[in-house]
Amino acid sequence: MAFEGRLDTAASTQASKDMQVLNDCEGHDIILDCSRLEYISSSGLRLFLGLLKTAKSKGSNVSITGLSDDLRHVFDEIGFSALFNIH
Repeated sequence: MAFEGRLDTAASTQASKDMQVLNDCEGHDIILDCSRLEYISSSGLRLFLGLLKTAKSKGSNVSITGLSDDLRHVFDEIGFSALFNIH
């Protein structure tokens, strides 16, 4: 799944609906392309974390690609870099 622009509180509602298909995956690796993502709020981060929890319980892995330096710094600071496969 590819993200672009801002994944803030307002966008998280639709993103949650769009990501439902990923929550239903079983045994498939999931790649979140963030190369066009400019901003992620705590709501967006919760979506990523919820997806990771669901995916792991179903034998799937979640990878994140294309994080900007700023977003990578956020992921490092909150410990998400240790939870996700980041490329």
